[in-house]
Amino acid sequence: MGSPWVYVALCAFAAIDAFFPAVPSESLVISAGVFAATGEPELVAVIGVAALGAFAGDHVSYMFGRTAGVRLIERAKPGSRKAAALQRGGKLLSDRGGTILIVCRYIPGARTAITLSAGALRYPLRKFSLFDGIAALSWGTYSALVGYIGGAAFEEDPLKGLGLGLGLALTVTLVVEVVRHLRRRPQPCAT
Repeated sequence: MGSPWVYVALCAFAAIDAFFPAVPSESLVISAGVFAATGEPELVAVIGVAALGAFAGDHVSYMFGRTAGVRLIERAKPGSRKAAALQRGGKLLSDRGGTILIVCRYIPGARTAITLSAGALRYPLRKFSLFDGIAALSWGTYSALVGYIGGAAFEEDPLKGLGLGLGLALTVTLVVEVVRHLRRRPQPCAT
């Protein structure tokens, strides 16, 4: 874990994960955070390269949406479900774009969908970059610190630290998904 290639790999995996969500970048950043508790790699560097990779990958996804997404929008027939969904997405981005970009960073698959959509719907690049920078940095910090906490708790046994770190991340993800599910359920009518 002391090799400089660790940083290159973390950055590359975080970038690729932004537009190809099958790559497990969060698990890798958590793992690096576990080992950072023992001194190598450096925690601040892990956070920095993870955030940089996520930021770069999100911009690749945004640019792909900006170029290829135009055809998708042009093909949507007025009045169709696709056109309605694109219109709702555009309104959502214009009303709450920053919040949506930051929150979706933590939802696997959603971050790719929202970055592609932001490009396709011509969300301003300057605003996208600002909010994506916040999202990428907070994600890198969260992922690395979850691992670091696990690694510090089990300094003598990094595998237990890794288990704790991944367990914490899965628990947070599960809680977020349960809350999202409960908020989406229809509320009973008051009579």
